[in-house]
Amino acid sequence: MSYVLGIDQGSSGSRALLLDREGRPCGYGYAPVYSLTSRPDYVEQRPEDVLGSVLHAVHRAMEESSVKPRQIVACGIACQRNTEFVWDAVSGLTLANAISWQDMRTLPLLEEAARLPFFHQAAQVLGYPPGPYSAALHLAWRMRHQPEVAAAAQAGRLRVGLSAEYIVHALGRLYEHAMDASLVQALGLFDFRQFTYWDEWVNWVGVPQEALPAPKPTIHQFGELHLESATIPVVAMIGDQQAALFGHGAHHRGQAKCTHGTASFVNVFTGEEVQMVQGIHTYFAWSVNGSWTYCLEADTTVTGAAIRWLHTKASLLADEREIDVLASSVPDSGGVVFVPAFTGLNVPYHDRRAQAAVLGLSFSSTRAHVARALLESIGFQVRAILDTITSNTDIIVPCLAVDGGIARSDIACQVLADLTGLEVVRPDFTELTAWAAALLAGIAAGLWTFDQLPPTPGGQTVFRPAMSRAAREAAYARWNAAVQAVRLFGSQAGFSNT
Repeated sequence: MSYVLGIDQGSSGSRALLLDREGRPCGYGYAPVYSLTSRPDYVEQRPEDVLGSVLHAVHRAMEESSVKPRQIVACGIACQRNTEFVWDAVSGLTLANAISWQDMRTLPLLEEAARLPFFHQAAQVLGYPPGPYSAALHLAWRMRHQPEVAAAAQAGRLRVGLSAEYIVHALGRLYEHAMDASLVQALGLFDFRQFTYWDEWVNWVGVPQEALPAPKPTIHQFGELHLESATIPVVAMIGDQQAALFGHGAHHRGQAKCTHGTASFVNVFTGEEVQMVQGIHTYFAWSVNGSWTYCLEADTTVTGAAIRWLHTKASLLADEREIDVLASSVPDSGGVVFVPAFTGLNVPYHDRRAQAAVLGLSFSSTRAHVARALLESIGFQVRAILDTITSNTDIIVPCLAVDGGIARSDIACQVLADLTGLEVVRPDFTELTAWAAALLAGIAAGLWTFDQLPPTPGGQTVFRPAMSRAAREAAYARWNAAVQAVRLFGSQAGFSNT
């Protein structure tokens, strides 16, 4: 019997999923990855911890399914973006910890970069504006503050990649220094229109181009994993958000998904057409049949992090799961508006000085109203993203697929449907990122084709809007009034969330 392996290497953990030749899940494993926060604004991960979590997850999946490594004919890897790994091409050893996309140490460098004469072109060239999360800025920081990295670069030994490539390097063998182009673009150094690295930007960062991975199609012979005595071909790589979009079956223009985690990531598939919208990121989606497809992406500033704050800091929740019970206990927020601008506001405001606030409180307000207001804030922010995309393009979004964290909550999904005016579709099967990685591996192995993919396991729940258009628009107007208030407060008080 032949099997394919999908690996989802994320910021909080690693997942592994085994599919049989009919595309049925038969084994699953998960292991956490812990981050290091030794200094304010620093968020790092030890490479050995990432590798350990991947191995643990894979072995868990094999134990659950009784599959042996020699039975696995192909592997696909999806991974977190902007968390870069650096290693020595000669010794093979890592040179430093991985710097997480959540790390904020590069803010001074971002201010320096913003003064470069070509920086105003960045969003058009890269597909998105560089931010403190950007691996490009992490690398610029390394070249200035980590002598071992700078020395390896000068000697021509430095190699840079995201966790998908590093896993293959450390747990097997790379056939070449390369990643799928969606991951190469995520490094923040790649001119995605010209399909080459942006010379001026790379030169300022200070990294030699030979240290950077070559861009390849999503399905490609990247290398092999060595598990026990078996050799497993690694035939697919993809970014985690693109993988979730693929896993939802979003293969037609306008299909969209929202993945809820620390923040909520909204992706809209645009097909083979490049769409550029102010404030929205444009990414490669995937290349499966010889041509590249694209997607638009934006995220809310916080989702899971705001729920965690309600529990751990504000003590309004006994645990994070209580938000579901509380929000369901009231018919609406009772006029309360929660603007969770803990790190500012994203699309369409792009305001880092906006401050988090709860407005509209009265003597009748309860913690249930605050909980409901937080769920509503997610819906309002997702609507703002979708409105920005649809009002600046000819794209029509027919419905919204959801996964991750708060998507498990019926009330959260219903509120999202009510406030966006879209049907919200939640699959019963939750491991869509690993699922997509395994599906791509199966295409490469010839077990199925892109046009005839195995069906997603289980069924789905559809949440239909139950709010009238007039009520929806009134609620959105109230939200926007609250947003203007926190923006004004932040600007006058001189605050900054960065």
